[in-house]
Amino acid sequence: MATNAAAPPCPCYDTPEGVDILGRYDPEFAAILTRDALAFVAGLQREFRGAVRYAMERRREAQRRYDAGELPRFDPATRPVREAGGWACAPVPPAIADRTVEITGPAEPRKMVINALNSGAKVFMADFEDALSPTWENLMRGQVNLRDAVAGTITYRDAARGREYRLGDRPATLFVRPRGWHLPEAHVLVDGEPAIGCLVDFGLYFFHSHAAFRSGQGAGFGPFFYLPKMEHSREARIWKGVFERAEKEAGIGRGSIRATVLVETLPAVFQMEEILHELRDHSAGLNCGRWDYIFSYVKTFRARPDRLLPDRALVGMAQHFMRSYSHLLIQTCHRRGVHAMGGMAAQIPIKDDAAANEAALELLVRKDKLREVRAGHDGTWAAHPGLIPAIREVFEGHLGGRPNQIDAAAGDAARAGVAVTEEDLLQPPRGARTVEGLRHNTRVGVQYVAAWLSGSGSVPLYNLMEDAATAEISRVQNWQWLRHGAVLDAGGVEVRATPELLARVVEEEMARVEAEVGAERFRRGRYAEAGRIFSRQCTAPELDDFLTLDAYNLIVVHHPGASSPCKL
Repeated sequence: MATNAAAPPCPCYDTPEGVDILGRYDPEFAAILTRDALAFVAGLQREFRGAVRYAMERRREAQRRYDAGELPRFDPATRPVREAGGWACAPVPPAIADRTVEITGPAEPRKMVINALNSGAKVFMADFEDALSPTWENLMRGQVNLRDAVAGTITYRDAARGREYRLGDRPATLFVRPRGWHLPEAHVLVDGEPAIGCLVDFGLYFFHSHAAFRSGQGAGFGPFFYLPKMEHSREARIWKGVFERAEKEAGIGRGSIRATVLVETLPAVFQMEEILHELRDHSAGLNCGRWDYIFSYVKTFRARPDRLLPDRALVGMAQHFMRSYSHLLIQTCHRRGVHAMGGMAAQIPIKDDAAANEAALELLVRKDKLREVRAGHDGTWAAHPGLIPAIREVFEGHLGGRPNQIDAAAGDAARAGVAVTEEDLLQPPRGARTVEGLRHNTRVGVQYVAAWLSGSGSVPLYNLMEDAATAEISRVQNWQWLRHGAVLDAGGVEVRATPELLARVVEEEMARVEAEVGAERFRRGRYAEAGRIFSRQCTAPELDDFLTLDAYNLIVVHHPGASSPCKL
């Protein structure tokens, strides 16, 4: 009589006590989600989750004060930190002295990572945040990509083109941007609750790559990070604790990890000295995350009808509050001995019109980057490899062989001794508000949400690379105009922003998008769903903090058997 053979071991993750993986099992992912790596992540979660909860509650308290009419300001209690001349951040590691041009992009797909590393930029910021839709597949494949990139073994075979991609001789130095403190990771449970997304991103990457990075790209330092969405120095203090715990567990020196903080919220601009002070052993400077900064301006002043933004295209660095933000960031960074990084050039080369492409490069890229380097910025961002030669030419031409301007007392703002005040940072922007602006916001917002729901977080639209930050501007501007009944110009006729107007605009712009992308792609995509989400968020009684936080559950796919059945 035949007997049944023993069942093979179930394919699932080997998890430590208290950790459950609800994402799909994959052997490649299992090499990232090892028992020891998950124990490291769980240790971070358990030590810092209380501090993160407290920091998020303090964010909400601050917003309630802003809604009641209070303005952001410099904190009198930390005046000694701002005014003291006796402290500086740790010296810049030689490996990242020259950051004149940095390219950013998602950590997945793999081919994009290789192209970014080979782009000719000094730094590639691999993103787990605004440029990445945080599906389980994207997050885990991103971790695989970065592990292989640090090891120098990353390759990609494009079967359709018969082409193989691999690293060149001088790849860009890798920085990694984890998600913000506010975002959960619903596929990883620690003690029964979703892990904090940024601790998963940071922890897995650091655990697998710190040794190889330090012996290679970092020249004894690193790994290097970008830190997003902070609003207060207490949030930087949490990162300081995370870094020190990671360094201790890895047996590397304190200050090995270095991070650049994106100043992309309005409250954070009043905390720049304090943020650098908290991270002074780990700081690699500050960055003008200007698209998120515009989004944050609206969000902070959501209850204020006197703070209505003009059309999104008019809120650039020529606006006084934006220019003041850039000048203060440069002054702060150079006073403390670290890089002051400029903002994003989001343009995409126009392939089929050389004249239009050259005009866009001159007006939207070269002039903007010349303004940045003259003001004193040490480097800047590009969203596309095609922009790097033009940006590098501008920065290198001005720097004249220097890697940066940190010690040069350079920059128009620094030389002029400009004192940036609270009023400068809060001055309302000026410009027209139009129905065409409402239409453009809607057209871009719906298409971005559709792409994000389908797994793409970085989307080329109308010759610009859109990510969550630019989509957020579209969303909150529509909401602000509707909430306060803004008067919009409709070709010389004044109309008031109302839910009824938005409903008509959404219907018409959805039809336009369908015509642009084609009926079949529109049907197969998630455009209808995206239209409903975007409309709901623009008309909500209360402004949602983040588009991606609201939509996150729509991309979470649980596989409950991925770890727990194996715990016998």
